[in-house]
Amino acid sequence: MIEIICKNNGVRKQFETPLSLLQLAKDLGVELKYPIFGAYVNNKLKELDYVVYNSRTVKFIDITDVNGMRMYVRSLCFLLQKAVGDVTDGHVRIEHSISKGYYCELDGFNSDLTDKVVADIVTRMHELVKQDLPYERKHLLTEDVIKIFEDKSAHEKAKLLRTRGHLYSSIYRLADKEDYFYGCLLPSTGYLSVFDLKKYNDGMLLMIPKASDPTVTADVLAQDKLFEVLHEFKGWNKILNISYISNINDKVDSGQVGELIKISEALHEKKMANIADMICNRPIRPRLVLLSGPSSSGKTTSAQRLAVQLKVVGLSPVTISLDNYFVDREKTPLDENGEYDFECIEALDMPKLNEDLNALLAGKTIQVPKFSFIEGKRYYDGETMSIDENTIILAEGIHALNPRLTSQVDDSLKFKIYASALTTVSIDDQNRIPTTDTRLIRRIVRDYRTRGYSALDTISRWPSVRRGEDRHIFPFQEEADVMFNTALPYETGVLKRYAEPIISQVPPNSPAYAEAIRLLKFFSYVKPIPDDEIPPTSILREFLGGSSFKY
Repeated sequence: MIEIICKNNGVRKQFETPLSLLQLAKDLGVELKYPIFGAYVNNKLKELDYVVYNSRTVKFIDITDVNGMRMYVRSLCFLLQKAVGDVTDGHVRIEHSISKGYYCELDGFNSDLTDKVVADIVTRMHELVKQDLPYERKHLLTEDVIKIFEDKSAHEKAKLLRTRGHLYSSIYRLADKEDYFYGCLLPSTGYLSVFDLKKYNDGMLLMIPKASDPTVTADVLAQDKLFEVLHEFKGWNKILNISYISNINDKVDSGQVGELIKISEALHEKKMANIADMICNRPIRPRLVLLSGPSSSGKTTSAQRLAVQLKVVGLSPVTISLDNYFVDREKTPLDENGEYDFECIEALDMPKLNEDLNALLAGKTIQVPKFSFIEGKRYYDGETMSIDENTIILAEGIHALNPRLTSQVDDSLKFKIYASALTTVSIDDQNRIPTTDTRLIRRIVRDYRTRGYSALDTISRWPSVRRGEDRHIFPFQEEADVMFNTALPYETGVLKRYAEPIISQVPPNSPAYAEAIRLLKFFSYVKPIPDDEIPPTSILREFLGGSSFKY
């Protein structure tokens, strides 16, 4: 007899024989708002055909769970791959997320990709959904899986499987297509009822269900500046032959990773110097630089590196901390749970900030405010600030690009920068590395080093951080005059050495365990890179330690 404890409805029930998760869901009477995709079995994500042989806790998930959405997207990408092969006899590459979807390119098609070809692919995808074809998983010797991919000229996948060093690996089949995926898939194509495909630049935009309403696809969001930055770095990756994780691993094996580190850091420095030149050479020179970006994007280091480059071009940067403009605690707005919402823009004293900025720009001296986070009150300690014509003000914070923050300051005097870790290196041509994963790993390493937080603490807080970014940062990123990509192509191998032992401490009885397992699996394809050649001015030093900047 085995006992199953269902976390969805609190039912504890004994069974005489092993059952699949699909059978268990029926026998336990589990009903979710949307179709069941899989389940956490003892906090490990499993597909519905997984058979439970021993007593376990089980929590079934649908598309509203973050891993449920990941299962949907992976399965949809495989469906797209199959449809592209049927219609064009070509191959599709999943490049990066953009405009609420995923940008894809077809081999052999550039500017000549037509709306008709895209429409034919969509039609074929819908046909495959109606056929309700199963996603079949086979567990084979890794050497046999490697041979399958070598025969298909899928060399990147073959290299990664060799790197991982596992005896057995899983391969998925959809009709006549076979592929390897770095996570769970849905049972069949019939689950993929909501999607769209649109012509987008030289490729296509695969639209996925809206997180807030999975019955419809998200609206396409214009993100031309973001696309331009991603496209530029993708071009650099091709020139350096580092488009995939396996390419980085090759440089580790060949002893060339030191050169990659030097080139990557030089590119960052060149980009920051270009931004300083843009500021200096504007017809009306900006007096206020506003810098924003999501968590763990390296905003603080970016601001300090920019300050150095502004001095190089003859300007005198001074910094204003937006944290000092918090309203007193009792005036802080409350969120939907009745708790203080420190992330909303109304938590800042915008009238006072605008008053001080305009006073500085008018040549007046201001009293610099300070904020006590212990007492929850603003205070003044006698520090003053004044600027001259050669001074430029730097302000960095999550609301910096929101037009409301500095609405009373002349727009012609502002220069806005959006900084984020826009990862352009992929696992392979079907499996991208999410930008959010790069930032989460950075934050795990930094939180452990500087705040004593465990990986469990950071992973548990991450959904709340992401919700705040969706509300307060991402809607304003296209307001930027320039975007700065803080991602470094070599950083995953460096972070692996720090993050793996921290993440490994997440206990199996924690709901965060599934996320820890996912991150550790990703690291299993990455070769470690030593950090001794990383300069003290690198953005990565903000997270690893050893920076020459003060934080």
